[in-house]
Amino acid sequence: MPHMRDSFGAAWWQGYATRLRSLAAARGTDALALIPLDEAISALGRTTESDEGLRAVPLDGVVGTLARAADFDRYFRPRNRALRDRWCALAATAGELPPVRLVRLGEMYFVEDGHHRVALARARGAATIRAEVRAVCTVAFAMRCLTLADLAVKTAERMFLERVPLADDLRTDLWLDDPGEWFRLADSAEAWGFRQTLRGRVLGDRAALAQAWWHEEVSPVVTALRERGLPAAARDIAAYVGYGLDHV
Repeated sequence: MPHMRDSFGAAWWQGYATRLRSLAAARGTDALALIPLDEAISALGRTTESDEGLRAVPLDGVVGTLARAADFDRYFRPRNRALRDRWCALAATAGELPPVRLVRLGEMYFVEDGHHRVALARARGAATIRAEVRAVCTVAFAMRCLTLADLAVKTAERMFLERVPLADDLRTDLWLDDPGEWFRLADSAEAWGFRQTLRGRVLGDRAALAQAWWHEEVSPVVTALRERGLPAAARDIAAYVGYGLDHV
């Protein structure tokens, strides 16, 4: 007899009720929607790609899809009742299910093959799933918490990074709520670089400008702000934009 957590009906109704609450809270924005891979890459910007092979992947990081955004929500609860037969057949399968195929962007995973297997694993409370993983590196970092509503601001972040290419280790902690702040920040960084050239300094390329601007301008300002009592939880970039940029 299938376990109660294998019940398609229970998973569907749970997801439906949660979606209604989410839509009400977000005033129509579906914060629980699966993120399509093509939209994520368009926002974040593709750089390189590599094969990471077979490994265990945390299920709470699987939040997107290549092609089935309408069939499941972000927690892989079914949204399409036509999936019932496939779900039930999979739940009745004896033995270990074959690995799924995923695409990784930063902390996010997108299902290429195996949506039902991911859904069933989540319904059963599993923490990980076996997966063949293909990684796509992006200009802007893909945090696990991203939703569809965040892609606009990540697009602006990617455009900022194309103008001010910060080092990879800094990109994982970038976050601003307003897309316009990224354009304002890029203008400020380029203006800082222009002032350096007026003083006779040579900055070889945009990467050199970005590194110098961050370490000589942003970091000292943020350090001074924190010494004056800025909340420790504030990200450096948000602290600089919110408290220091207007005083540059």
